Amino acid sequence: MKAGLAVLCLAYVLSQFFRAFLAVLSQVLAVDIGAGPEDLAFASGLWFLSFAAMQLPVGWALDKIGPRRSAAVLLMLGGAGGAAVFALATLPWHIAAAMFLIGIGCSPVLMASYYIFAREYPPAQFATLAALMLGVGSAGNLVASYPTALAVEWIGWRETLAGLALVSAVVAAGIWATVKDPATATSEEKGSVFDLLRMPALWPIMAIMFVNYMPSGALRGLWAGPFFADVHGFTTKQTGLVTLVMGIAMIAGTLMIGPLDKRLGTRKWLILAVNSVGAVALALLAIFAAGPIWLAVALIAMVGFFGASFPVIIAHGRAFVPPHLAGRGVTLLNLFGIGGVGIMQFASGRLHSSLAEAGAVLPYQALFAFFAAILALGCAIYLFSKDNMG
Repeated sequence: MKAGLAVLCLAYVLSQFFRAFLAVLSQVLAVDIGAGPEDLAFASGLWFLSFAAMQLPVGWALDKIGPRRSAAVLLMLGGAGGAAVFALATLPWHIAAAMFLIGIGCSPVLMASYYIFAREYPPAQFATLAALMLGVGSAGNLVASYPTALAVEWIGWRETLAGLALVSAVVAAGIWATVKDPATATSEEKGSVFDLLRMPALWPIMAIMFVNYMPSGALRGLWAGPFFADVHGFTTKQTGLVTLVMGIAMIAGTLMIGPLDKRLGTRKWLILAVNSVGAVALALLAIFAAGPIWLAVALIAMVGFFGASFPVIIAHGRAFVPPHLAGRGVTLLNLFGIGGVGIMQFASGRLHSSLAEAGAVLPYQALFAFFAAILALGCAIYLFSKDNMG
């Protein structure tokens, strides 16, 4: 199982990369195929929405056929296939189609790991293991920053994507060869995702899940690139450095926040505290968008750090889910988390384009203020949740 989890971690590195690399490619794609910020926001949104739409069938597949086949087949067809389509793109809609396929390919990877944790390890260890997988796998976030900018400069973006298609295929084959499916649940109880939706305890948790990853995912996945290019005049390599800083902050937040639930004896108040700080950082970024560069970088890093409570939220929701619905439980929560980013990318593209004539700064101030308001609303709803350390 350790070898299988290691390969799944490599697959999650790819998943993190594919959700974040458009921020670095924004300038070269605009020049080469005419893909502007709204086009890339749409393509990024398709990645997140196809990923989210797959969560319910992935949850069923994890419970019924296991993580091995679920993850290997989808990563091979969607991940490797979508990266190949991206490498051949000549029009903006080709990028959108490629991202749609890649989202499908990446959709089972993290949840396959979480399913194994939920079935093979004690419940009290879930948040720590989930945070460790998320933190280590988020190395893909780092690769999608400055290293990608260098690769694009040295060999070109098409060659970079072709190489990633090959890597995705190799990792998918590795999953097939090394992952072992946990024993099926011994409970004879029947159930479906509708049983989970009938549990009021999950509703406020799904609300915070919907908004938690939304700002950091949207910024790291796309908007950090155009923001620093348009407002602060950054080059592709400089944008790569800034996104590297944000990526490091996101990993540090995941590894530091994840284990705190056991130390503090609470999940609810830990989640509420870090997301509230994230909302404040977004509000400050809206106010000081055109301020000193160091302040903008520091605030965007704060958004990444304090937006990293994803595994603790999963653990909070998982504590209410019966064992025979473990797969569908974690994927339902993930649907809300990833789906929120997809919807936000569509909305943010429209918001940005509607204010494009108002100057370079105002569209981004509106975006950051919008992110802050949505996150604050999610925190307010989450106040009604019940704490659970089970």
